Amino acid sequence: MLVNIHKPIFILLMIFGWNTVQAQEVWTLKQCIDTAQVYNKTLRINKNNISISEQRKKEAQANLIPKVTANADYKYFMELPTQLMPMNIFNPKIPDGNYKNVQFGVPHNISANIQLAMPLYNQQVYGVIENTKIANELTQLQFQKSEEQVLYDITTLYYNAQILKHQIDFLDTNLINTQKLLKNMELLKEQLLAKGTDVSKVKLQAEQLATQKENVYNKYISILNALKLNIGIPLEQNMTINAEIEQQTLIENNTANILDLKIIQTQKKLLNSELSTLNKSRFLPSLNLIASYGTTGFGYDKTPNDFLKFYPVSFAGLQLGYSLFNGTATQRKINQKKLEISNNDLQTQLIDDKSKMEIENATRQRNTAQSTITNTENQIILAKDIYEKTVLQQKQGTATLTDVLLADNVLREAQQNYLTAVIDYLKADLEIKKLTGAIKSIKN
Repeated sequence: MLVNIHKPIFILLMIFGWNTVQAQEVWTLKQCIDTAQVYNKTLRINKNNISISEQRKKEAQANLIPKVTANADYKYFMELPTQLMPMNIFNPKIPDGNYKNVQFGVPHNISANIQLAMPLYNQQVYGVIENTKIANELTQLQFQKSEEQVLYDITTLYYNAQILKHQIDFLDTNLINTQKLLKNMELLKEQLLAKGTDVSKVKLQAEQLATQKENVYNKYISILNALKLNIGIPLEQNMTINAEIEQQTLIENNTANILDLKIIQTQKKLLNSELSTLNKSRFLPSLNLIASYGTTGFGYDKTPNDFLKFYPVSFAGLQLGYSLFNGTATQRKINQKKLEISNNDLQTQLIDDKSKMEIENATRQRNTAQSTITNTENQIILAKDIYEKTVLQQKQGTATLTDVLLADNVLREAQQNYLTAVIDYLKADLEIKKLTGAIKSIKN
């Protein structure tokens, strides 16, 4: 009986221990990115788009394969078709202009055949095949662009979570200092060396810090939920992030994002291909091989001369098509493509100019933030030293509570300035990586 009791207790302890390990699982930025490569829904949609583009290319190529169709037809003529026959066919003496209405055929008509059609030359088909190849290249580039955006979003969320975690750590330290100060003030009040309002001031500050910590923690949880959504894992999954912020060595890179330029260049390549297809299809004919093999049946259902007879029908030949005039529709399409190419050239210049400006601004912001981080780190050390000395002086009666609170505010301001500088640095550094096409280096 004792064994039976201990067994479920042991199992519960194992489950509790496992849940604790899961709750403390730390996700690195690389783990988040690697997992998103598999589970992120945006990337999965874009991968499907690549597959769709591949199928469109194969669909266009399939237009060069011979097409075989089977046809069957049955008609029952309740009234046979009537034609007018010149009467002088049978009697030359009858003058022209005299006709006799005659009904030809039999009531039952049956036809069945197999037809083959194969394009020998069709510039429009060749043009569509070339266009789908370029469109497939463009889809792959757009997938890479979406991949970069997912990396950017996940990294931004991860950095925000790290900053909030540091802010929580700062608030924990400040709350501990305030609680120590509160105990000291309560002790001084008992010794009639401090006023009740002094104790209330410290209590108020402790409550404010606790409320601020709760708000920051809620923001931290929200950021984690957004991070899970971008990764593609369930919101119920326990995770935390590595709080250590790595500041990479500054690398000068003033190169515009190669991927953006490739996309715009591929779009222009597609537009030129479409324009070429339109120009050629205007002046070049299409040539198809056609063939048919089948049978035709004629039936008569009136006795005693009822019958049903079938006769073979087959042919093979060439079909030439040439557009003489289509209402200037092709010319209008050509004019549209020329304007789209002009817009593409302007967009290329705009992207180039904008990238140079954004890279320069982000580089300047990153350098400034790097300098500010160093300064604020020193300010935190100095403010912490001033706070500790002021608290000691307050215990010795040479400093007032106001001095302590002022020193505490200075410390918290230095901490906030440090976090702001880190945010500016990470934001600028990430922006530079995105603009220069180096953002994929984050997952390495």
